[in-house]
Amino acid sequence: MPAERKKNKKPKRRTAKRLKNKKLSAGQWFEKLVAVQARLRAPDGCPWDREQTHQTLRTYLIEEAYEVLDALESGNDAKFAEEMGDLLLQIVFHSQIASEEKRFTVSDVIREIHDKMVRRHPHVFGATRAKDSAEVLRNWEQIKAEERRSNDKRAQPDGQSAPAKETSLLDGVSHGLPATLQGFQLTRKAARIGFDWENVDGVFEKLNEEAGEVKIAVSSNDSKKVEEELGDLFFAAVNLARFLKVDPEIALSRANAKFSKRFRAMERLAREGGREFKDLPREEMEALWNTTKLSEGKRGAAELSEARTKR
Repeated sequence: MPAERKKNKKPKRRTAKRLKNKKLSAGQWFEKLVAVQARLRAPDGCPWDREQTHQTLRTYLIEEAYEVLDALESGNDAKFAEEMGDLLLQIVFHSQIASEEKRFTVSDVIREIHDKMVRRHPHVFGATRAKDSAEVLRNWEQIKAEERRSNDKRAQPDGQSAPAKETSLLDGVSHGLPATLQGFQLTRKAARIGFDWENVDGVFEKLNEEAGEVKIAVSSNDSKKVEEELGDLFFAAVNLARFLKVDPEIALSRANAKFSKRFRAMERLAREGGREFKDLPREEMEALWNTTKLSEGKRGAAELSEARTKR
């Protein structure tokens, strides 16, 4: 066979394989991913994968979730899909460890969320009707509360009655969440049953009230009181974010990124002037801050103008 024809044969096989893979269903790809992770955890698999436990993987689970958010903000669909794949891998990884310990499998994980979604949407899969999203959320919380009571009963040994236990609509909020997200979920759950401000003016009044109480606490030189009042102020700010339909964790993350970008720009400007930013007097630091903000504004206006021109 001519060398030229031999060279052309392999690419054709690879192309055929790629086309075949494209036709695989989501379920088939998922089974392939589960098989890959099982292989990595096998006795002759990857040493690193075999060493991992639920505890050692905790950091990666959190990191991957935040990387998904970053990719979402970037507007890059390929990156978004890639990062969601990384997050999905964490679910598969934890499920594989649990399966090896005969506790549950990834099929149990999927079945649980499938049944939960059907159960908590009786207005779609049952006879119940919901006139709007607010009613959907109220029903959701009631169903969750009923599920918790049912789970408590099942957890009791046969022949024994469950001890009296007070339940709350806030029971589902994890104590392991970052404080900002925990406050967001607490106020969101309360709002779903109508415990909320009538309008945003009330939230602003509360924010101003808490800021005033922080000032009073500072003047008293009572560190515990300052901490308490600052906590109330943060909580009011989280409540404002929730009322305005803004995720406070994401908003704060973006503010952190903006500050970091501006600070690094100031350091760069100082070095271009032959000095270190840390050595500048306060007035010059403020001037560089304002210069950086002004530069950002001009750059943003130019980008907006360019986007409109392209349309």
